Amino acid sequence: MSSASALPPWPALPSLRLAVVGHVEWVQFLAVDQLPRPGAIGHALQTLEEPAGGGAVVAVQMARLLKQPVQFFTALGRDAVGEAAVQRLEQLGLELHVAWRDAPTRRGLSFVDREGDRAITVIGERLSPSLDDALPWEDLARCDGLFVTAADPPLLRACRGAKVLAATPRVRLPVLQQAAVPLDALIGSGLDPGELVDPDQLNPAPQALIRTEGASGGISSPGGRYLAAPLPGPMVESYGCGDSFAAGLVTGMAAQWSLADAIRLGAQCGAVCATRFGPYG
Repeated sequence: MSSASALPPWPALPSLRLAVVGHVEWVQFLAVDQLPRPGAIGHALQTLEEPAGGGAVVAVQMARLLKQPVQFFTALGRDAVGEAAVQRLEQLGLELHVAWRDAPTRRGLSFVDREGDRAITVIGERLSPSLDDALPWEDLARCDGLFVTAADPPLLRACRGAKVLAATPRVRLPVLQQAAVPLDALIGSGLDPGELVDPDQLNPAPQALIRTEGASGGISSPGGRYLAAPLPGPMVESYGCGDSFAAGLVTGMAAQWSLADAIRLGAQCGAVCATRFGPYG
């Protein structure tokens, strides 16, 4: 079931040009009888492999909301995993622009047990696109909304040509500081210490800072605390929920919805994702 079909009625989204600049991880999802622990042998009850990671998940969710292709600028290893990622992401509705690298495509393992608890292990370097890559960067300035999960400082500056520019703290603090661009929103986890950025560390500070807290909702500045959306089905796992939230939020902002309404759309997208095994269903 796609996230778009599971959402409640909303004002129709206008025709939008959306894009994502970011990373991909080829992830093997394992539903297990128990999470890995020293000395124990676990059993996989269900398996799935998908090109995932924050950039890919956000872009696919945006494409589903708009029911049209979304541009995705990324970097992949010149290997079988990278080629498979391109094929699958195109099937999922993305228009890919790939900077090919000699390094291997990053992979990952995501374990989830019967209670929905999760553990993730990533393997290899996160590959990031750069403004030096020969990709159609001129398209960025024509975007109504753009989300960034991985970039170098010059590329992040070039992204500011979009009408709405948002990023995750996973872009990394030094990149955000060196780029010194005004973000319309900085969207990250309020539960992950690696994503807790103090707005005072950024100059200029983002216009909106949104920190997600899973089932507890989250905090928006401005706006205050917001609630999580009810799940439309049984909880399966949380992989991709935060990225799906970001996709809905940026899509709503690009459509010039209020921040509160954009957050509600994001929360709905995150709730639907929680009912899937893997980020796409």
